[in-house]
Amino acid sequence: MTALRRHRKLTAIWASEPGWKGWTSSVNHSDLGRMFLVTAFFFFLVGGILAMLIRAQLATPHSAFVDAGAFAQFFTMHGTIMMFLFAIPTFEGLAIYLLPKMLGTRDLAFPRLTAYGYWCYAFGGSMLLIALVLGIAPDGGWFMYPPLTGPLHSPGINTDFWLIGITFVEISAICAAVELTVSILKYRAPGMSLDKMPIFAWYALVTALMILTGFPPLILGSVLLEVERAFGWPFFQADLGGDSLLWQHLFWLFGHPEVYIIFLPAAGVISTIIPVMARTTLLGYGWIVASAVALAFLSFGLWVHHMFTTGIPLMGLALFSAASTLVAVPTGVQVFAWIGTLWKGRPELHLPMLHILGFFFTFVIGGLTGVMVAVVPFDWQAHDTAFITAHLHYVLFGGFVFPILAGIYFWLPLFTGRKRFFRLGEVAFGMIFVGFHGTFLAMHWVGLMGQRRRIETYDAETGWGVINLISSISSFVMAIGLAMVLVDVLVHAFVAVRGGRNPWKAGTLEWASMSPPPAYNLASLPHVVSRDPFHADSGLPNRLAKGEGYLGDPKASRRETLTVDIATGRPDFMVIYPGNTRLPIVMAAVTGLFFLSILLKLFWLTPLALAGVAALALVWVWRLGAQVDAGPQDAGRGAILPLAGETTKSPGWWGSVFLLAANGTFFGSLLFGYAFLWTVAPGWPPAEWLTPSLVELDIGIAAALSAALAMRFAIRSNCRSARPMTALVAAFGATVIAILTFAMLLSRVPPPDGHAYAATLCVLCAYALAHALLVSLMLSFVIARVVRGYTSAARAAELHIVSLWTDYLAVITILSLLAAHLPGMFA
Repeated sequence: MTALRRHRKLTAIWASEPGWKGWTSSVNHSDLGRMFLVTAFFFFLVGGILAMLIRAQLATPHSAFVDAGAFAQFFTMHGTIMMFLFAIPTFEGLAIYLLPKMLGTRDLAFPRLTAYGYWCYAFGGSMLLIALVLGIAPDGGWFMYPPLTGPLHSPGINTDFWLIGITFVEISAICAAVELTVSILKYRAPGMSLDKMPIFAWYALVTALMILTGFPPLILGSVLLEVERAFGWPFFQADLGGDSLLWQHLFWLFGHPEVYIIFLPAAGVISTIIPVMARTTLLGYGWIVASAVALAFLSFGLWVHHMFTTGIPLMGLALFSAASTLVAVPTGVQVFAWIGTLWKGRPELHLPMLHILGFFFTFVIGGLTGVMVAVVPFDWQAHDTAFITAHLHYVLFGGFVFPILAGIYFWLPLFTGRKRFFRLGEVAFGMIFVGFHGTFLAMHWVGLMGQRRRIETYDAETGWGVINLISSISSFVMAIGLAMVLVDVLVHAFVAVRGGRNPWKAGTLEWASMSPPPAYNLASLPHVVSRDPFHADSGLPNRLAKGEGYLGDPKASRRETLTVDIATGRPDFMVIYPGNTRLPIVMAAVTGLFFLSILLKLFWLTPLALAGVAALALVWVWRLGAQVDAGPQDAGRGAILPLAGETTKSPGWWGSVFLLAANGTFFGSLLFGYAFLWTVAPGWPPAEWLTPSLVELDIGIAAALSAALAMRFAIRSNCRSARPMTALVAAFGATVIAILTFAMLLSRVPPPDGHAYAATLCVLCAYALAHALLVSLMLSFVIARVVRGYTSAARAAELHIVSLWTDYLAVITILSLLAAHLPGMFA
């Protein structure tokens, strides 16, 4: 088969539908990555306009440009858009587009999940924009502190838009994190062991794992605050056993890792670009990976430094202050590795390098001011002033936007297949750099003079007027520079002439395909022997196009790729992807209907929407699998591999592992909140405890353990080619008993609107009940699959997946029942 015929055949298999129909049905990672990036930068444009409105209001004393209510909506939506709708989705879009190309594979692990995540992001972000247009946007700050945002002080729908819209968007983040984690660990070119992975893949992996463990506490906080607002359950009301500090703990358990979730992908871009610009290899690859992992771990232990002024005990202040300064060490390791890479190479000052130099200057200043606010006495003085706002922008804009702009210009020839025509980018960089520092150095200054953040006006006698005017003028200069970047990118995409492959002479695999890459990425998959495969073999693109790699002989209508052993990169099984479908957008729309029903208080619609999501999920998974054993498959280059569905640890199993990791973090955060209120909140102990029942406790625990044990018997029976039906029915029956146990327990809990104890206990039991219902649905599905012949001794992947969820149900059942009954026993 010639290279041209192979290209045409693969294109017919992998291509999306033409025209606008392809936008709604595509599950191709390149399409979805572009959609994420375009949508994220649209939100960046909206957030930038809001920033200009804020600076226009603050340019002069006693400004009447907008009133206080509109100003509160502007700064709340500006922060919300930049943090949730721009920064994280930009990383997701870049990683979704680039990683399969970098890793030498044809797509991500779960293409339909990627599409579902995108539409959740688009619909959730649209909810917030609609609220802004209607004048009912959130107005409590992007951190939504109660009691300001509780039902007493914010009775309108504004806060509900934030709580529900952000939770909807965070479904997208969790989907992307699961997708990226499994893809990086399993979906790589054969031979690409962990120590041969591109450095950007390491950063993306660490970031995805941080999302899985950092976002659930905020999701929990949003759920609790919305339940308090909707039903009056007092999680944050001090007079009824709640505590508003619980929200701060849950929010900053997310909020501080969020800073590094934003910074680490940008650092990955820098670590990728600098060696190419310096014509050398990256200095300290292992040290950089270790420092990224260290940053991830340290970031989860620093959340309290956002709460230094809330009455934290002095020993706690000292501990978190020391930890906050310690975080400079792994950051410094990366910075010095980058400087060392430049030192040993021959740097060329192309446009991406200009933005990286802008990053160095800006981020170092942000890091130094970060060390300043980590010192408790200084933080007490600077807290809640414009100094903190300026520090945040130095870290986030300097640490994210400059590297992302460098990445855009670096990978733009890959995206478009063109070379730059006009040279607006250099002028735009100068305006952005000067405008940014003029804006936020002035804000540091005025913050030290005492200007509070989130104020919409000030008196002329304060002496802040000239400084604020300088800051506002500089912000408009920066905005013009960013607009010029947009013009430059559009001109490049639609006017510039065709360029050659790999104009930067980079060594990573994304440059080994055509520019722009085809829908299938690579005509055959390479065997990797080096960290820079393109440098190791300059003829690699031609050999792959000729089909000399793995999977070089495309089979009709089968989207194929390989997975590898996590550590060694040895091929272990073959994956066949589903084709284009509109199921993700439909499922996202029904998911949005669920959130809208809560927002509009149409609670009769909520269970119908949940039932719709469940039905669509069943359709989603029913289309997978086969009713006959396919046996080992020829993958090329002498590799004979089983299909993914005929293994015990399929992609779905790995996806469940990481989804359960996020789920477990949510549950752990709920237990943390329960313990926090019990030990810290005023108004405890409650007037009435749940009456303990040893019978209820024993039956519930026995049922959950029996379900997990029965699943193991089902797997063992299936391995012996015996029908696992008896054990599956037993597991289903045990799960039904667990459901009845939690339903009975919920009926005995004291009124949840009377005290935070009862409210928290209700949420804890409802969480366990929901998972028992979910596992019963999964067991029903597996029983139906067994009846229809979708399982065999070889095709056992679904049994192992359900076993994971049954084990998780056993763990949370035991912990939930103990948390419910033990307090009453000891009271």
